[in-house]
Amino acid sequence: MLRRRLAISLLLLAAVAGIGGALYAQLETSDRGILPLDSTNTLEIGGIHVDVGSTDAQTARYTGWRIAQRQGFKMLWAKMHNAPVGEAPDLPDGTLDQIVSSINVEREQIGPNRYIADLGILFDRARAAPFLGVEGGEIQRSVPMLLVPITVSGGTATSVELRNAWQRAWAQFRTSQSPIDYVRISGMGADPLLVNAAQTGRPGRGWWRNLLETYGANDILVAEVQLQRLYPGGPAKARFIARHGPDNEIVGGFTLTAPNSDAIPAMLASGAQRIDQLFSQALAAGRLTRDSSLDLPPPPVLPEPVEEKPAAPVNLVNSFQVQVTGKNVNFYNFAMAHLHTLAGVESATPQQINPGGTSYILVRFKGDLSQLAAALGGRGWVVDLASGSVVKIHSDSDKPPAMPPPPVQPPAATPPATQPPKTATAQPPKTATAQPVQVSQPAKAQQ
Repeated sequence: MLRRRLAISLLLLAAVAGIGGALYAQLETSDRGILPLDSTNTLEIGGIHVDVGSTDAQTARYTGWRIAQRQGFKMLWAKMHNAPVGEAPDLPDGTLDQIVSSINVEREQIGPNRYIADLGILFDRARAAPFLGVEGGEIQRSVPMLLVPITVSGGTATSVELRNAWQRAWAQFRTSQSPIDYVRISGMGADPLLVNAAQTGRPGRGWWRNLLETYGANDILVAEVQLQRLYPGGPAKARFIARHGPDNEIVGGFTLTAPNSDAIPAMLASGAQRIDQLFSQALAAGRLTRDSSLDLPPPPVLPEPVEEKPAAPVNLVNSFQVQVTGKNVNFYNFAMAHLHTLAGVESATPQQINPGGTSYILVRFKGDLSQLAAALGGRGWVVDLASGSVVKIHSDSDKPPAMPPPPVQPPAATPPATQPPKTATAQPPKTATAQPVQVSQPAKAQQ
Protein backbone atom coordinates (compact mmCIF):
# COMPACT_ATOMS: atom_id res chain seq x y z
CA MET A 1 0.00 0.00 0.00
CA LEU A 2 2.82 2.36 0.88
CA ARG A 3 4.60 1.58 -2.38
CA ARG A 4 1.45 2.33 -4.36
CA ARG A 5 1.05 5.72 -2.70
CA LEU A 6 4.70 6.51 -3.32
CA ALA A 7 4.36 5.54 -6.99
CA ILE A 8 1.27 7.72 -7.43
CA SER A 9 3.07 10.68 -5.84
CA LEU A 10 6.06 10.25 -8.12
CA LEU A 11 3.80 10.06 -11.19
CA LEU A 12 1.99 13.26 -10.19
CA LEU A 13 5.30 15.01 -9.57
CA ALA A 14 6.58 13.92 -12.96
CA ALA A 15 3.41 15.14 -14.66
CA VAL A 16 3.66 18.55 -12.98
CA ALA A 17 7.32 18.79 -13.91
CA GLY A 18 6.51 17.88 -17.51
CA ILE A 19 3.77 20.50 -17.80
CA GLY A 20 6.00 23.12 -16.23
CA GLY A 21 8.84 22.18 -18.56
CA ALA A 22 6.54 22.41 -21.57
CA LEU A 23 5.35 25.87 -20.57
CA TYR A 24 8.91 27.00 -19.90
CA ALA A 25 10.01 25.60 -23.23
CA GLN A 26 7.18 27.37 -25.01
CA LEU A 27 8.07 30.71 -23.44
CA GLU A 28 11.87 30.49 -23.20
CA THR A 29 12.98 28.42 -26.17
CA SER A 30 15.12 30.13 -28.77
CA ASP A 31 13.53 28.07 -31.53
CA ARG A 32 10.83 30.62 -32.21
CA GLY A 33 10.56 34.17 -33.39
CA ILE A 34 11.26 35.45 -36.90
CA LEU A 35 11.30 39.20 -37.30
CA PRO A 36 9.49 40.38 -40.44
CA LEU A 37 11.48 42.30 -43.03
CA ASP A 38 10.93 46.03 -43.22
CA SER A 39 10.27 46.92 -46.85
CA THR A 40 8.59 50.28 -46.42
CA ASN A 41 11.33 52.16 -48.30
CA THR A 42 11.81 49.72 -51.16
CA LEU A 43 9.97 48.50 -54.23
CA GLU A 44 10.56 44.87 -55.11
CA ILE A 45 10.06 42.80 -58.22
CA GLY A 46 10.97 39.12 -58.11
CA GLY A 47 10.96 36.03 -60.22
CA ILE A 48 13.46 37.32 -62.80
CA HIS A 49 15.18 34.39 -64.50
CA VAL A 50 18.56 34.94 -66.16
CA ASP A 51 20.78 32.51 -68.09
CA VAL A 52 24.01 34.15 -69.22
CA GLY A 53 27.24 32.79 -70.63
CA SER A 54 30.63 34.55 -70.68
CA THR A 55 34.37 34.01 -70.64
CA ASP A 56 34.45 33.44 -66.86
CA ALA A 57 32.07 32.97 -63.96
CA GLN A 58 32.50 36.47 -62.49
CA THR A 59 31.75 38.20 -65.79
CA ALA A 60 28.74 35.96 -66.39
CA ARG A 61 27.36 36.76 -62.95
CA TYR A 62 27.89 40.51 -63.37
CA THR A 63 26.22 40.41 -66.78
CA GLY A 64 23.29 38.46 -65.39
CA TRP A 65 22.73 41.07 -62.68
CA ARG A 66 22.78 43.84 -65.29
CA ILE A 67 20.14 42.06 -67.33
CA ALA A 68 18.06 41.44 -64.19
CA GLN A 69 18.12 45.19 -63.35
CA ARG A 70 16.84 46.15 -66.80
CA GLN A 71 14.11 43.51 -66.82
CA GLY A 72 13.16 44.30 -63.23
CA PHE A 73 12.59 48.00 -63.89
CA LYS A 74 10.41 47.27 -66.90
CA MET A 75 8.38 44.70 -64.98
CA LEU A 76 7.93 47.09 -62.06
CA TRP A 77 6.91 49.96 -64.37
CA ALA A 78 4.38 47.71 -66.10
CA LYS A 79 3.00 46.58 -62.75
CA MET A 80 2.66 50.12 -61.44
CA HIS A 81 0.93 51.36 -64.62
CA ASN A 82 -0.99 48.15 -65.38
CA ALA A 83 0.48 48.16 -68.89
CA PRO A 84 2.46 45.72 -71.08
CA VAL A 85 6.17 45.34 -70.37
CA GLY A 86 7.01 46.43 -73.90
CA GLU A 87 5.74 49.96 -73.19
CA ALA A 88 8.18 50.50 -70.33
CA PRO A 89 11.02 52.98 -70.96
CA ASP A 90 14.67 51.89 -71.22
CA LEU A 91 16.96 53.36 -68.57
CA PRO A 92 20.78 53.38 -68.85
CA ASP A 93 22.74 51.09 -66.57
CA GLY A 94 24.22 54.05 -64.68
CA THR A 95 20.74 55.27 -63.69
CA LEU A 96 19.66 51.76 -62.74
CA ASP A 97 22.72 51.42 -60.49
CA GLN A 98 21.57 54.53 -58.59
CA ILE A 99 17.97 53.49 -58.06
CA VAL A 100 18.57 49.79 -57.32
CA SER A 101 18.85 49.22 -53.59
CA SER A 102 19.89 45.54 -53.62
CA ILE A 103 19.62 42.29 -55.52
CA ASN A 104 17.99 39.32 -53.85
CA VAL A 105 19.32 35.96 -54.99
CA GLU A 106 16.47 33.46 -54.86
CA ARG A 107 18.36 30.66 -56.59
CA GLU A 108 21.57 30.61 -58.58
CA GLN A 109 23.92 28.18 -60.32
CA ILE A 110 27.43 29.32 -61.18
CA GLY A 111 29.57 27.52 -63.73
CA PRO A 112 33.00 28.23 -65.21
CA ASN A 113 31.51 30.37 -67.98
CA ARG A 114 27.76 30.35 -67.30
CA TYR A 115 25.39 31.90 -64.76
CA ILE A 116 21.80 30.71 -64.16
CA ALA A 117 19.76 32.33 -61.43
CA ASP A 118 16.34 33.51 -60.23
CA LEU A 119 16.75 37.03 -58.88
CA GLY A 120 14.71 39.72 -57.19
CA ILE A 121 15.47 43.43 -57.61
CA LEU A 122 14.84 45.95 -54.83
CA PHE A 123 14.51 49.58 -55.93
CA ASP A 124 14.79 52.56 -53.62
CA ARG A 125 11.28 54.00 -53.35
CA ALA A 126 12.24 57.67 -53.27
CA ARG A 127 14.81 57.49 -56.08
CA ALA A 128 12.80 55.24 -58.38
CA ALA A 129 9.51 57.15 -58.03
CA PRO A 130 10.32 59.87 -60.65
CA PHE A 131 11.29 57.24 -63.23
CA LEU A 132 8.24 55.12 -62.49
CA GLY A 133 5.95 58.10 -62.98
CA VAL A 134 4.32 57.60 -59.58
CA GLU A 135 4.60 60.27 -56.92
CA GLY A 136 6.57 58.74 -54.09
CA GLY A 137 5.75 55.26 -55.32
CA GLU A 138 2.91 55.16 -52.81
CA ILE A 139 -0.20 53.10 -53.28
CA GLN A 140 -3.48 53.15 -51.46
CA ARG A 141 -3.40 50.82 -48.46
CA SER A 142 -6.07 49.13 -46.42
CA VAL A 143 -6.60 49.54 -42.71
CA PRO A 144 -4.05 47.68 -40.54
CA MET A 145 -4.91 43.95 -40.52
CA LEU A 146 -3.52 41.40 -38.10
CA LEU A 147 -2.11 38.41 -40.04
CA VAL A 148 -2.16 35.00 -38.36
CA PRO A 149 -0.17 32.33 -40.29
CA ILE A 150 -1.29 28.76 -39.49
CA THR A 151 0.45 25.56 -40.52
CA VAL A 152 -1.43 22.25 -40.36
CA SER A 153 1.01 19.35 -40.63
CA GLY A 154 0.60 15.84 -39.27
CA GLY A 155 -2.80 16.73 -37.84
CA THR A 156 -1.34 19.51 -35.65
CA ALA A 157 -2.07 23.19 -36.17
CA THR A 158 0.59 25.70 -35.11
CA SER A 159 1.06 29.38 -35.64
CA VAL A 160 4.14 31.03 -34.14
CA GLU A 161 4.69 28.67 -31.22
CA LEU A 162 7.74 27.29 -33.03
CA ARG A 163 9.68 28.45 -36.06
CA ASN A 164 8.24 27.04 -39.24
CA ALA A 165 8.64 27.58 -42.97
CA TRP A 166 5.21 29.21 -43.34
CA GLN A 167 5.96 31.86 -40.75
CA ARG A 168 9.33 32.48 -42.39
CA ALA A 169 7.68 32.89 -45.80
CA TRP A 170 5.44 35.63 -44.43
CA ALA A 171 8.28 37.25 -42.49
CA GLN A 172 10.32 37.49 -45.69
CA PHE A 173 7.38 38.60 -47.80
CA ARG A 174 7.83 42.20 -48.84
CA THR A 175 4.59 44.09 -48.32
CA SER A 176 5.61 47.48 -49.69
CA GLN A 177 3.71 46.98 -52.93
CA SER A 178 0.71 45.21 -51.46
CA PRO A 179 -2.51 47.14 -50.90
CA ILE A 180 -2.93 45.23 -47.64
CA ASP A 181 -1.39 46.83 -44.58
CA TYR A 182 -0.27 43.66 -42.80
CA VAL A 183 0.49 43.58 -39.07
CA ARG A 184 2.84 40.58 -38.86
CA ILE A 185 3.72 38.98 -35.55
CA SER A 186 7.26 37.80 -34.87
CA GLY A 187 6.54 35.00 -32.41
CA MET A 188 8.58 36.60 -29.64
CA GLY A 189 7.43 37.64 -26.22
CA ALA A 190 3.80 36.79 -25.51
CA ASP A 191 2.88 36.22 -29.18
CA PRO A 192 2.63 32.39 -28.87
CA LEU A 193 0.20 32.74 -25.96
CA LEU A 194 -1.92 35.52 -27.43
CA VAL A 195 -2.01 34.68 -31.14
CA ASN A 196 -2.00 30.97 -31.80
CA ALA A 197 -3.90 28.48 -33.91
CA ALA A 198 -6.49 27.90 -31.19
CA GLN A 199 -7.33 31.59 -31.03
CA THR A 200 -8.60 31.62 -34.62
CA GLY A 201 -11.33 29.16 -33.61
CA ARG A 202 -12.61 31.20 -30.67
CA PRO A 203 -15.73 33.21 -31.43
CA GLY A 204 -15.47 35.52 -28.41
CA ARG A 205 -15.38 39.11 -29.59
CA GLY A 206 -14.02 40.53 -26.36
CA TRP A 207 -10.68 38.70 -26.70
CA TRP A 208 -10.41 39.65 -30.38
CA ARG A 209 -10.97 43.30 -29.48
CA ASN A 210 -8.16 43.11 -26.93
CA LEU A 211 -5.80 41.51 -29.46
CA LEU A 212 -6.55 44.09 -32.15
CA GLU A 213 -6.00 46.90 -29.69
CA THR A 214 -2.75 45.31 -28.44
CA TYR A 215 -1.24 44.96 -31.92
CA GLY A 216 -2.70 48.19 -33.33
CA ALA A 217 -4.78 46.43 -35.97
CA ASN A 218 -8.31 46.95 -37.20
CA ASP A 219 -9.23 43.59 -38.70
CA ILE A 220 -8.12 39.94 -38.86
CA LEU A 221 -6.62 37.89 -41.70
CA VAL A 222 -5.76 34.19 -41.41
CA ALA A 223 -3.37 32.52 -43.90
CA GLU A 224 -3.62 28.75 -43.49
CA VAL A 225 -1.59 26.05 -45.24
CA GLN A 226 -2.36 22.35 -44.95
CA LEU A 227 0.89 20.54 -45.76
CA GLN A 228 0.94 16.87 -46.74
CA ARG A 229 4.11 14.89 -47.53
CA LEU A 230 4.05 11.69 -49.50
CA TYR A 231 7.04 10.45 -47.45
CA PRO A 232 9.88 12.14 -45.60
CA GLY A 233 11.97 14.12 -48.06
CA GLY A 234 9.65 13.27 -50.93
CA PRO A 235 6.98 15.19 -52.87
CA ALA A 236 4.66 17.47 -50.91
CA LYS A 237 1.27 19.01 -51.56
CA ALA A 238 -0.02 22.13 -49.85
CA ARG A 239 -3.58 23.44 -49.69
CA PHE A 240 -3.62 27.22 -49.09
CA ILE A 241 -6.73 28.88 -47.61
CA ALA A 242 -7.21 32.62 -47.09
CA ARG A 243 -9.64 33.56 -44.34
CA HIS A 244 -10.97 36.85 -43.04
CA GLY A 245 -12.61 38.04 -39.85
CA PRO A 246 -13.22 36.47 -36.45
CA ASP A 247 -15.59 33.88 -37.96
CA ASN A 248 -12.98 32.54 -40.45
CA GLU A 249 -14.85 33.57 -43.57
CA ILE A 250 -13.10 31.91 -46.53
CA VAL A 251 -11.81 34.39 -49.10
CA GLY A 252 -10.28 31.84 -51.48
CA GLY A 253 -7.86 28.96 -51.81
CA PHE A 254 -5.56 27.04 -54.13
CA THR A 255 -3.21 24.06 -54.17
CA LEU A 256 0.53 23.93 -54.90
CA THR A 257 2.96 21.04 -55.06
CA ALA A 258 6.69 20.61 -54.46
CA PRO A 259 8.82 17.82 -55.96
CA ASN A 260 10.76 17.33 -52.73
CA SER A 261 11.29 18.77 -49.28
CA ASP A 262 13.99 21.14 -50.51
CA ALA A 263 11.42 22.89 -52.72
CA ILE A 264 8.90 23.43 -49.89
CA PRO A 265 10.25 26.89 -48.84
CA ALA A 266 9.97 28.15 -52.43
CA MET A 267 6.45 26.69 -52.65
CA LEU A 268 5.43 28.44 -49.43
CA ALA A 269 6.93 31.74 -50.62
CA SER A 270 4.90 31.46 -53.80
CA GLY A 271 1.84 30.61 -51.69
CA ALA A 272 2.29 33.77 -49.62
CA GLN A 273 2.36 35.88 -52.79
CA ARG A 274 -0.76 34.23 -54.16
CA ILE A 275 -2.64 34.60 -50.87
CA ASP A 276 -1.69 38.28 -50.90
CA GLN A 277 -3.26 38.48 -54.36
CA LEU A 278 -6.45 36.89 -53.02
CA PHE A 279 -6.61 39.39 -50.20
CA SER A 280 -5.93 42.27 -52.62
CA GLN A 281 -8.71 41.16 -54.95
CA ALA A 282 -11.13 40.80 -52.03
CA LEU A 283 -10.17 44.29 -50.84
CA ALA A 284 -10.81 45.75 -54.30
CA ALA A 285 -14.21 43.99 -54.38
CA GLY A 286 -15.15 45.43 -50.99
CA ARG A 287 -15.22 42.08 -49.19
CA LEU A 288 -12.65 42.86 -46.51
CA THR A 289 -14.95 44.93 -44.35
CA ARG A 290 -14.63 44.92 -40.59
CA ASP A 291 -17.19 42.84 -38.76
CA SER A 292 -19.45 45.16 -36.82
CA SER A 293 -19.39 42.75 -33.86
CA LEU A 294 -15.73 43.71 -33.30
CA ASP A 295 -16.83 47.20 -32.39
CA LEU A 296 -17.65 47.98 -28.81
CA PRO A 297 -21.38 47.77 -28.22
CA PRO A 298 -22.98 51.17 -27.85
CA PRO A 299 -23.87 52.20 -24.33
CA PRO A 300 -27.47 51.68 -23.32
CA VAL A 301 -29.78 54.49 -24.22
CA LEU A 302 -30.75 56.23 -21.03
CA PRO A 303 -34.10 57.98 -20.86
CA GLU A 304 -33.76 61.69 -21.14
CA PRO A 305 -34.34 63.33 -17.80
CA VAL A 306 -37.59 65.25 -17.70
CA GLU A 307 -36.96 68.73 -16.52
CA GLU A 308 -39.64 69.44 -14.00
CA LYS A 309 -40.52 73.06 -13.60
CA PRO A 310 -39.94 74.14 -10.06
CA ALA A 311 -43.16 74.64 -8.21
CA ALA A 312 -44.10 78.16 -7.45
CA PRO A 313 -42.83 79.09 -4.02
CA VAL A 314 -45.54 79.06 -1.40
CA ASN A 315 -45.53 81.43 1.54
CA LEU A 316 -42.08 82.81 0.82
CA VAL A 317 -41.17 85.80 2.92
CA ASN A 318 -40.85 88.90 0.74
CA SER A 319 -39.92 92.42 1.63
CA PHE A 320 -42.19 95.31 0.58
CA GLN A 321 -42.37 99.01 1.33
CA VAL A 322 -45.70 100.38 2.53
CA GLN A 323 -46.14 104.13 2.08
CA VAL A 324 -48.84 105.61 4.35
CA THR A 325 -50.20 109.08 3.59
CA GLY A 326 -52.14 110.90 6.37
CA LYS A 327 -52.76 114.24 8.03
CA ASN A 328 -51.38 113.37 11.43
CA VAL A 329 -49.52 110.78 13.35
CA ASN A 330 -52.63 108.74 14.03
CA PHE A 331 -52.67 107.53 10.44
CA TYR A 332 -49.17 106.14 10.88
CA ASN A 333 -49.96 104.55 14.24
CA PHE A 334 -53.12 102.90 12.94
CA ALA A 335 -51.26 101.67 9.84
CA MET A 336 -48.60 100.07 12.05
CA ALA A 337 -51.30 98.49 14.18
CA HIS A 338 -53.04 97.12 11.12
CA LEU A 339 -49.78 95.70 9.75
CA HIS A 340 -48.90 94.01 13.03
CA THR A 341 -52.27 92.30 13.12
CA LEU A 342 -52.40 91.23 9.45
CA ALA A 343 -52.06 87.52 8.83
CA GLY A 344 -48.76 86.74 7.10
CA VAL A 345 -46.85 89.79 8.29
CA GLU A 346 -43.70 88.76 10.08
CA SER A 347 -42.36 92.21 10.85
CA ALA A 348 -43.09 95.87 10.21
CA THR A 349 -40.12 98.20 10.63
CA PRO A 350 -40.47 101.99 10.32
CA GLN A 351 -38.09 103.55 7.82
CA GLN A 352 -39.20 107.18 7.85
CA ILE A 353 -42.02 108.78 9.92
CA ASN A 354 -43.68 111.92 8.52
CA PRO A 355 -46.80 112.72 10.57
CA GLY A 356 -48.14 115.34 8.15
CA GLY A 357 -47.16 113.57 4.94
CA THR A 358 -46.04 110.13 3.77
CA SER A 359 -44.43 107.64 6.12
CA TYR A 360 -42.42 104.61 4.97
CA ILE A 361 -42.62 101.18 6.55
CA LEU A 362 -40.57 98.07 5.63
CA VAL A 363 -42.80 95.01 5.80
CA ARG A 364 -41.76 91.32 5.65
CA PHE A 365 -44.79 89.46 4.35
CA LYS A 366 -45.44 85.79 3.51
CA GLY A 367 -46.96 86.23 0.10
CA ASP A 368 -46.83 88.44 -2.92
CA LEU A 369 -47.56 92.14 -3.39
CA SER A 370 -51.14 91.64 -4.54
CA GLN A 371 -51.97 89.62 -1.44
CA LEU A 372 -50.57 92.33 0.84
CA ALA A 373 -52.51 95.03 -1.02
CA ALA A 374 -55.72 93.00 -0.81
CA ALA A 375 -55.24 92.45 2.92
CA LEU A 376 -54.77 96.19 3.53
CA GLY A 377 -57.79 96.99 1.34
CA GLY A 378 -59.82 94.58 3.43
CA ARG A 379 -58.96 96.62 6.50
CA GLY A 380 -60.42 99.78 4.98
CA TRP A 381 -57.34 101.35 3.51
CA VAL A 382 -57.45 102.75 -0.02
CA VAL A 383 -54.63 101.28 -2.11
CA ASP A 384 -53.27 103.90 -4.53
CA LEU A 385 -50.43 101.86 -6.02
CA ALA A 386 -49.26 98.28 -5.83
CA SER A 387 -46.31 97.85 -8.21
CA GLY A 388 -42.87 96.34 -7.94
CA SER A 389 -42.29 96.22 -4.19
CA VAL A 390 -44.20 99.37 -3.14
CA VAL A 391 -47.74 99.69 -1.78
CA LYS A 392 -49.18 103.20 -1.32
CA ILE A 393 -52.22 103.51 0.96
CA HIS A 394 -54.34 106.27 2.46
CA SER A 395 -57.68 106.63 4.19
CA ASP A 396 -60.77 107.86 2.39
CA SER A 397 -61.87 109.91 5.45
CA ASP A 398 -60.33 112.28 7.93
CA LYS A 399 -59.72 109.39 10.27
CA PRO A 400 -57.75 106.23 9.77
CA PRO A 401 -59.72 103.02 9.40
CA ALA A 402 -60.80 101.57 12.69
CA MET A 403 -59.23 98.47 14.05
CA PRO A 404 -61.29 95.35 13.61
CA PRO A 405 -62.93 94.09 16.79
CA PRO A 406 -61.13 91.26 18.49
CA PRO A 407 -62.52 87.86 17.69
CA VAL A 408 -65.30 86.74 20.01
CA GLN A 409 -64.09 83.95 22.19
CA PRO A 410 -66.63 81.15 22.51
CA PRO A 411 -67.87 80.64 26.08
CA ALA A 412 -66.09 77.99 27.97
CA ALA A 413 -68.13 74.86 28.36
CA THR A 414 -69.08 74.26 32.02
CA PRO A 415 -69.42 70.71 33.15
CA PRO A 416 -72.97 69.81 34.38
CA ALA A 417 -73.50 69.99 38.16
CA THR A 418 -73.50 66.64 39.80
CA GLN A 419 -76.31 65.98 42.34
CA PRO A 420 -75.71 63.73 45.30
CA PRO A 421 -77.48 60.45 45.01
CA LYS A 422 -80.88 60.33 46.73
CA THR A 423 -81.14 57.99 49.67
CA ALA A 424 -84.40 56.27 50.50
CA THR A 425 -85.85 57.39 53.93
CA ALA A 426 -88.64 55.69 55.78
CA GLN A 427 -91.83 57.73 55.87
CA PRO A 428 -94.10 57.44 58.89
CA PRO A 429 -97.47 55.92 58.12
CA LYS A 430 -100.21 58.40 57.52
CA THR A 431 -103.17 58.29 59.94
CA ALA A 432 -106.67 58.99 58.79
CA THR A 433 -108.08 62.20 60.27
CA ALA A 434 -111.72 63.05 60.47
CA GLN A 435 -112.69 65.89 58.26
CA PRO A 436 -115.43 68.16 59.58
CA VAL A 437 -118.65 67.83 57.70
CA GLN A 438 -120.61 70.88 57.05
CA VAL A 439 -124.39 70.39 57.18
CA SER A 440 -126.40 72.82 55.30
CA GLN A 441 -129.47 74.11 57.05
CA PRO A 442 -132.73 74.30 55.24
CA ALA A 443 -133.81 77.71 54.27
CA LYS A 444 -136.53 79.35 56.34
CA ALA A 445 -139.80 79.64 54.73
CA GLN A 446 -140.79 83.09 54.00
CA GLN A 447 -143.65 84.12 55.89
